[in-house]
Amino acid sequence: MLVLANAIDRLNRTVALVVRWLALIMVLVQFCIVIGRYVFGYNSIAAQESVLYMHATLFMLGAGFTLLVDKHVRVDVFFARLGDRAKRRIDIFGHLFLLIPSMTALLYWSWPSVRNSWKILEGPISVGGIEAVFLLKSLIPAFCILVLLQSLSLLVRMFHEGANE
Repeated sequence: MLVLANAIDRLNRTVALVVRWLALIMVLVQFCIVIGRYVFGYNSIAAQESVLYMHATLFMLGAGFTLLVDKHVRVDVFFARLGDRAKRRIDIFGHLFLLIPSMTALLYWSWPSVRNSWKILEGPISVGGIEAVFLLKSLIPAFCILVLLQSLSLLVRMFHEGANE
């Protein structure tokens, strides 16, 4: 099972190594949009939407890695003062009863919209925008799958650590 967990970790690390460059590209594109608009009087809806697409891709596909490195938002009023065993139990509960069910529900309920979007190759959000909303909507199931896989990896590691105590 640890081999599977390692493979999932590698997958999310690889995805993160790729999508992290979108942060820099977003800044550069946004800079060009501002220069184009205020210096040259040129505006592009597609360029503006590209920033939205990159932002969504960065955060949706980077979520599994964020979970892997434990940098997600956590309200730890009491958690920080607990011992390792109690923290592991809370994390296991959170994964099994909160994260996995919510990601599964999101995947289930978003799938018809994503499928229909692909069926009609859904067009741009705005007139003159990027004609690929179906790709943007595809980030939702990809997000769910990457986070679910990372949750599985973390659960395997938590149960393995618990068994070795």
